Amino acid sequence: MSRLTDKEYLTQNQYKDSRNLDVRVAIHKQFSTNPYGWFNWVFDSFASLPENANVLELGCGTGELWKECSSRIPESWVLTLTDISDGMLDAAWRNLLSIRRGIKFEKVDSQSIPYADKTFDAVIANYMLYHVSDRKKALMEIKRVLKDNGVLFAATAGENHLREMYEWVLRVSGGEQGRFALKFTLENGREQLQEFFPRVELSRYPDGLRVTDVDMLMAYIRSMASVELSADAEFKLRTELTEFVAENDAFYISKDAGLFRATK
Repeated sequence: MSRLTDKEYLTQNQYKDSRNLDVRVAIHKQFSTNPYGWFNWVFDSFASLPENANVLELGCGTGELWKECSSRIPESWVLTLTDISDGMLDAAWRNLLSIRRGIKFEKVDSQSIPYADKTFDAVIANYMLYHVSDRKKALMEIKRVLKDNGVLFAATAGENHLREMYEWVLRVSGGEQGRFALKFTLENGREQLQEFFPRVELSRYPDGLRVTDVDMLMAYIRSMASVELSADAEFKLRTELTEFVAENDAFYISKDAGLFRATK
């Protein structure tokens, strides 16, 4: 089983606590070339939801979406944030304490959602469906708990996301390290969603990374489930990146991120 869908690895290692995710969020916040911000762009998609929307997030992580957009959350919304990791739920709860509103935090596996049929106006799955081992089962569950005309917002990456970074890691490691082949991407996600939802739309977010801090970039690389570099390979990678940034002022990394809107 791939680490990306191994529940034990995800909950006990990669997302046991918020450290790996925090590292990745930090580099996107500091070095993204699009000043509008990913979370603001995602939140724009919720504009069509009803004033009193009942919203479920699967794989909420550290709750960064709601922290970044806290001033935009309608007071009448009911929010249920879920994750399979106790560490992520604890981090989300701590991050959102200042909002001072009744957000529910619950441990939930998307393949067995413990809520009644037609409960939610929206389900949010932000960069998490490729972690699900049985996506068909999860999508069936999501459809079940959505109200008629309810919407699934599913964010994911494209096949060229962070391409330059992965190519450099692959070369330095002698072809033994690199990205996992994601099972839910911007290229193949529509077909998977259309099996359960009659209307599926895709929007892409234009962005990139212009990284000037090699320490942050190395921390990002170490945080990834797909990379386990030897000490020699890591030293070589750091040396090459340091030289590159010194000569070019920054290391540019393309991003390919987007959001599916699937309506029941």
